[in-house]
Amino acid sequence: MKKRMHQIELFMKYPHDVQEEWLRKLILSARNTEWGKKYDYASIQSYNSFASRVPLNEYPDLEPYVERMRKGEQNLLWSSEITWMAKSSGTTSHKSKFIPVSEESLEECHFKGGKDLLSIYCNNNPDTQIFNGKLLGMGGSHFPDNPEAGTMVGDVSAIIMENLPSWVELMRTPDLSIAMMSEWEEKIDQIARITSKENVTNITGVPSWTLVLLKHILEITGKKSIVEVWPNLELFIHGGVSFVPYRTQFANIIGKPINYLETYNASEGFFGIQDRSEADDMLLMLDYGIFYEFIPLSDEGKGNPEPIPLHQVETGKNYAMVITTNSGLWRYQIGDTITFTDTDPYRIKITGRTRTFINAFGEEVIEDNALKALDQACEKTGALINEFTAAPVYFDQGKNGAHEWLIEFEKEPEDLNVFGEALDEALQSLNSDYEAKRYRNMVLNNPVIRVLPKGTFYQWLKNRDRLGGQYKIPRLSNNRNHLEEILQTLT
Repeated sequence: MKKRMHQIELFMKYPHDVQEEWLRKLILSARNTEWGKKYDYASIQSYNSFASRVPLNEYPDLEPYVERMRKGEQNLLWSSEITWMAKSSGTTSHKSKFIPVSEESLEECHFKGGKDLLSIYCNNNPDTQIFNGKLLGMGGSHFPDNPEAGTMVGDVSAIIMENLPSWVELMRTPDLSIAMMSEWEEKIDQIARITSKENVTNITGVPSWTLVLLKHILEITGKKSIVEVWPNLELFIHGGVSFVPYRTQFANIIGKPINYLETYNASEGFFGIQDRSEADDMLLMLDYGIFYEFIPLSDEGKGNPEPIPLHQVETGKNYAMVITTNSGLWRYQIGDTITFTDTDPYRIKITGRTRTFINAFGEEVIEDNALKALDQACEKTGALINEFTAAPVYFDQGKNGAHEWLIEFEKEPEDLNVFGEALDEALQSLNSDYEAKRYRNMVLNNPVIRVLPKGTFYQWLKNRDRLGGQYKIPRLSNNRNHLEEILQTLT
């Protein structure tokens, strides 16, 4: 771990050299693939020639190659054999994406990220006792994709678990047969019953689904707090969704102060680790076989957006992230938006998704605005939120538009009107475009808030066969499709 901390310090000190070296390695490795020959990778000598020759891609652009790989073809996007595909949704979309996962990506990115988060945590907490107990990991599931071709499909967490070295299995709970069950509700119950008898010192998982597990553990044990079940619990490693709406609930249900560590780990790669406990940003990991580019959010969605390399980014601006990886994702637009909090070293915060925003009236409200505003409203009113989504209410018969919020509270505010006012005021303070549209109700009226019964969002996911750690509630939408579907769950 100490050796690795030295290597991390090196890429923090020489970020651009490390990124340039990785771009050269990636191009060299793929020069004889079908993709590499198509774009003449053998003659690419610089970032400029790479950027001018290779187009930006989204999943539909690479999907024909992926489908051929699922049938067993190799050497298409990447040079080494690829037999694993990470099934990803990112949102609750019906259409799944299948992200190729190479051996290099597993070893140099996903596994490396797991080892690094432990290295960073132990470096910051030298008296840690997490290795005296077990890690509780909530994984997904995997299944054969094309038996004749030998390809497998699964959640990225399941792929990682399946390929971990055997010594790691001794440190985690429950065993793989339980951790990767496909029936989610049965899995939650089995995990709760087995792990409640273990000495769990650290947990890793998506906050929303981890809360479901912790609540079930209290139900079956009859305990009032998790510390009564796991007195040595020390660390929760989280990612996938913002921790802001869940922070207070975790503090309440656990029953004692513990450490929290955020990671930015997706099907496409492992990107960031929170390296300072007192800060809420993450160190951008630059030596994981990923080359980064960034599209200023003001350009995203235009006909020809111009990505910029790492050395040109600025703090405080929103960017859509573009990655080139050692699994053959070339200039791939992952769909996440981030902002840089620092450039020496490079630290980031996730601000949302490129397609999860509300801009029906020119207000340009992004997920980060919504999360911060809700946090302020909860702090002011003492409320706690389980889940939420929001969408526009359109102009109708001379009436102004508005934003409609569906909120499932863990603890409702005493006065919903006060909560709504606090939410509106916070959004105006965070977003000048929203503030302008709210001026004297000229364009936008007060937000409309609907309180949903507990379990509504869970039932909506269940109805759509979307239970599982990779499925997330769409926080914001520029249309009312998801919102209307959720409301129908109540009928």
